[in-house]
Amino acid sequence: MISGRLAEARGSWRTALRIARREARRSRRRTLLVLVMIALPVLGLSFAAVSYDMADLSRSERLDRRLGAADAELQWTNLTPVTQDAWGENSWPAEGDPTPRTRPVAADELRALLPAGSHVTRIRWWMPFETRLGRRTVSLEARALDLTDPLARPLATVREGRVPVRPDEIAVSPAAQRRLDARLGAPVRTTDGTPYQVVGVVEFPDYLGEVVTLAGVAPDSPSTYDSWLVDVPGRVDAALADRLNARGIQVSARHPLPGRQDVAGGTAMPDAEETGVSVLVGGLGLLEVVLLVGPAFAVGVRRRRRDLALVAVAGGDAAHLRRIVLADGVVLGAGGAALGLLLGVGTAFAGRPLVEQYLLHQRFGAYRVFPAALAAIAAVAVLAGVLAALAPAWTAARQDVVAGLAGRREATRPRARWLLLGALLTVAGTAVAAFAATRTSPSGVLAGVVLGELGLVFCTPTLVGVLARAGRLLPLTPRLALRDASRNRSSAAPAISAVMAAVAGSVALGVYLASDDARERALWQPGLPPGHVLLQFNDRGAGSPPATGTVTERVRAVLPDATVSAIASPECARPAGVDDYCVALAVRPPAQRCPYGPFESGPSSARDDPRCVRPDREPNDVFVPVLVDDGAALPALTDAPADEVAAARRTLAAGGVVVTDPRQVENGQVRVEVNHDSGTSTTARLLPGYALRGGLPVDRLVLSPAAAEALGLVAVPIGYLVDTTGPPTDGQRERLTDELSALTPMSLQMSTADPPSDKRSLLLLLAGASGVITLGAAAVATGLAAAEGRRDLSTLAAVGADPRVRRLLSLCQAGVIAVLGSALGILAGLGSAVVILAAINRRYADSWPVQPPYPVTVPGLTMAVLVLVPLMAMLGAALITRSRLPVERRLD
Repeated sequence: MISGRLAEARGSWRTALRIARREARRSRRRTLLVLVMIALPVLGLSFAAVSYDMADLSRSERLDRRLGAADAELQWTNLTPVTQDAWGENSWPAEGDPTPRTRPVAADELRALLPAGSHVTRIRWWMPFETRLGRRTVSLEARALDLTDPLARPLATVREGRVPVRPDEIAVSPAAQRRLDARLGAPVRTTDGTPYQVVGVVEFPDYLGEVVTLAGVAPDSPSTYDSWLVDVPGRVDAALADRLNARGIQVSARHPLPGRQDVAGGTAMPDAEETGVSVLVGGLGLLEVVLLVGPAFAVGVRRRRRDLALVAVAGGDAAHLRRIVLADGVVLGAGGAALGLLLGVGTAFAGRPLVEQYLLHQRFGAYRVFPAALAAIAAVAVLAGVLAALAPAWTAARQDVVAGLAGRREATRPRARWLLLGALLTVAGTAVAAFAATRTSPSGVLAGVVLGELGLVFCTPTLVGVLARAGRLLPLTPRLALRDASRNRSSAAPAISAVMAAVAGSVALGVYLASDDARERALWQPGLPPGHVLLQFNDRGAGSPPATGTVTERVRAVLPDATVSAIASPECARPAGVDDYCVALAVRPPAQRCPYGPFESGPSSARDDPRCVRPDREPNDVFVPVLVDDGAALPALTDAPADEVAAARRTLAAGGVVVTDPRQVENGQVRVEVNHDSGTSTTARLLPGYALRGGLPVDRLVLSPAAAEALGLVAVPIGYLVDTTGPPTDGQRERLTDELSALTPMSLQMSTADPPSDKRSLLLLLAGASGVITLGAAAVATGLAAAEGRRDLSTLAAVGADPRVRRLLSLCQAGVIAVLGSALGILAGLGSAVVILAAINRRYADSWPVQPPYPVTVPGLTMAVLVLVPLMAMLGAALITRSRLPVERRLD
């Protein structure tokens, strides 16, 4: 019996697939529409999968880029024995602590440890290279190796010219050549005055960025970036590896070394959280495709209702009718998958050089595809086609045979159970998302959002019917559009749901990003008054610093109204050792100290303890240490009022200190402690103190020269503070750096009022993605509705309707899809975001340390785009639709 049923099902599916192929050829426009909508995501996914597979280098390919033509790579950075893994990717001391080398490795020293007849060549994989372009300093990556050596020659490809052979010759990568604008034979001079000549353009496959290649150099100090390529007679065996490991040398060979653990040999288990997020995001994408493709299948079923009725009359049951419609999904899903895979693989191969150059900055491995991923993508595409045809299949199986034969359209009413199921899923999804937000579970939040969107999808048909009944009060054209949407809910509801899902996700994520950005801005604390500049010496021991007047002249050549103040920080006057350093800090009186540290957990009652409320915050951008100053730098440092600065200067003149936390001052004195890194005893003094008010809310300690001397400290110049009238532009900062580079090497840091992160581009991208889906869904639904309503348009023409009615009807039909979907999506997205943010804030409400809540911030730019997109969809539908009404002869 079972075999008979299987044979019957197999024969039924074979017939259904033949009918589906015939129908696909007959309805070419609808077929092309479905193929394109399925093929586009398949194209993107297959392009990503194939590009990933080519970029994921095999071990052999990685070794070729590291070893060249050598048998092994040796790294000698320790003097004590080491233990390593089988491939030489990791090493650790055999016992005790490592003893690093203090002098570079010589070639003869290394050959003495290798078998007779071995050949070695040195490579320094990274070293700095700084040159000047006009008045700007440009930092490039440099490598030093002998590319004429047979062992190192395969590491790079000569694109033009030749490789460098003399110490005054260099080769540049194509990116470095464009950056330096240097042709062959052009001179290049480093910032220290060393001259070079460009003799070639060389490309390293492991890095396509800006690289300068020098001839092999003999370094004057050891470096962790140094390695040796060796060619030994025979094979690198276990005995040789043991001998080299005993001398502190790490060995990387072309084969795993025996007797050692293969650390990277196991298969890493995927992260459960990342896997859950990936699956849910893929589910959302699949849902979008199903909702976008579903209307086309629904229209196809309505057009074929007479054919399906004939099948039923000929003895076909409900299962046969479902299989005929589902076969459409199988055929079109497979066709879309095949088309998308061909285009995706071809695009990945054709666009390979662009991805290598501009995205990954390295060459791919061999040309190959990702068979397992492509098979999974194809299966998901077929599944999308079947799911899109599922609802029309059930509708076809339940249609009235007599009505189908007569060509009458049946009035469909959504069942109450779908509305109830949708409401339950919406409530459950909201609860799951809120609970997961309190547990910081992205996959749980996303799962709740998916459930909520599914619930709204189930509720959409009922909502369309309610709006259609309310449309009786509207003029003729919008009333007709709402009536068509209600009569054709099987095609209108999925399109509205697709728009709603895209807009809801965009709004929810946009609100979260905007709220997070607003929270970051509220938490942002500049280290200096916004726009002020810190000039800091790169090397404090380079000699005496330039005079303040000289620096002021250079600064005012760029910033005419700027004020420059020299600053110094305290250091140990008598350090206990070479590595000893001193840290001075102001200490609160015991009665004012918070019993809990700023980064340790505490009870919620600590939030209301005045001792634990900080009047200042840690800076986020520019860090300025404790200073030794007479008060001249206070305006540039704190931007405090003039009367406060004057009072602080009087305290400093009296040998005191200035702080910004009033709780550190008791009876006009501040306790200052000096801690030594060497562990020697702490020095503490009670000094006259003043709490500076009204300035930047950053914890500061400024010592007078007398106070520093009393604490056993000495002032060491560290740079200058520049008080500007406004934030310098990028060009002004570059010019300022150039002006000061002639005096002494200094770094420039500017404090900003807002954090550097800007999420506007991401918000625009989200709004643009949902806008594209909205336009696409509106266009598809409007086109299908126009094709279905041709007889209605003929009736309008017969009764003398204005030709502009057709254009207005298309405008209103697009508006029903786009406006209703966008409105529902905006409401759903805002509701989801509010619930999630409220759940997160509830977790922070009683926590210690204090965590500021997330403000509910609606991104105006995103909302503006989402409001304009439906208007664009309506306008586009009106412009594309022809005004002429069709006139058809009805045959009786």
